[in-house]
Amino acid sequence: MSAPNARIIDGTGKYLIPGLWDMHVHTLMGDWMPGATEVTLPLFVANGVTGIRTMGDELPTILQWRDAIAQGKLLGPRMVSSGPMLDGPKPNFPASVQIASPADAVHAVDSLKAQGVDFIKIQSLIPRDAYFAAASEARKQGIVFAGHVPDAVRASEAAQVGQKSIEHYTGVFEGCSTIEDQLLVGPRGPRKSVETFDQARANGLIALFAKDQTWQVPTLVWERGQWLIDKTDLKHQPLDKYVPVYWKQTTYPKFVSSILATLDTDPLFYRERYVQMEMEMTLAMHKAGVPLLAGTDTAAGVYVVPGFSLHEEMELFVQAGLTPMEALQTATSNPARFLGREATMGSVAPGKLADLVLLDADPTVDIHNARKIESVVLAGRYFSRNDLDHLLSQVQAAALKIR
Repeated sequence: MSAPNARIIDGTGKYLIPGLWDMHVHTLMGDWMPGATEVTLPLFVANGVTGIRTMGDELPTILQWRDAIAQGKLLGPRMVSSGPMLDGPKPNFPASVQIASPADAVHAVDSLKAQGVDFIKIQSLIPRDAYFAAASEARKQGIVFAGHVPDAVRASEAAQVGQKSIEHYTGVFEGCSTIEDQLLVGPRGPRKSVETFDQARANGLIALFAKDQTWQVPTLVWERGQWLIDKTDLKHQPLDKYVPVYWKQTTYPKFVSSILATLDTDPLFYRERYVQMEMEMTLAMHKAGVPLLAGTDTAAGVYVVPGFSLHEEMELFVQAGLTPMEALQTATSNPARFLGREATMGSVAPGKLADLVLLDADPTVDIHNARKIESVVLAGRYFSRNDLDHLLSQVQAAALKIR
């Protein structure tokens, strides 16, 4: 039965899935990635991404965008947003709140909640005592806190104080190391994680995550891009036409030089092995019942292109050993469960939000089929294949002007 004046779409021979969610994105980090409304948000829609969790963006603009999208005044995926990140006294990134003390952390949590953020995002440099103060205040205020396991905190401690999700496996491989105590205060990196990995410690940590239901957002596409940046062919990127000139000329070179100087300092052998260990960890966690979410860290990563990268993330989940259906769930039903919105999203059923993707082939047979998008429905608005192609052409034109 259809609503009055409803448009009827013939889906014969097609495959209908819930709209996809990218559960780790950035759209507005200072002046690092201009063009969010002209490039980033439309690229999500064109790729069937109907929801995003923004993990560090400027207030009040990001909340204005969130509300404008909800009201149909701005084209883009549904948003849940943390606003800025809680980081140390000298943050590495824009869209950060400087935290030097527990009092700073409590004030930041209270202030951000009052301004209307959906959750609190933790970054790596927040001091240890301030982290625990933020966790306590978030619990008191009834607001989710998520993000990095800070450098001075154990992943096991983050799970035990109720951090809802851990991004990029921060703290995880340190927690699997025989020298975890040293890594909390000293330099760390892939080589040390590879050389000091202990399977018994890993098993214990995985079991803790499963017991506490500590969600993991491995951002495999970003991790691969970060640790193997010196193997990336930056001159022959197939999605280059959708990337703003400013990103290519200013943002990406800044990222690359920073990564090479501060992160990719171990020999390539160890970084390649570490990336493989992340894939093995993903499968081990999944088998143990640790819940997983698809997230990409777009657009912060070099050529981690909005929308397209979520499909790559699901494909990496399959490479890690998940079935295509399980990979699809990391971007559909799992986000609904994480957000407490299973009643309204995450599956195709009467009465749920009209966020849908119609595909030409079955993604549960081959996850690459999730890219074969025939049409998208976002909040009840229908985008045909022609509409989506027009969106992509608009993005391509806009990318040339953002310098």
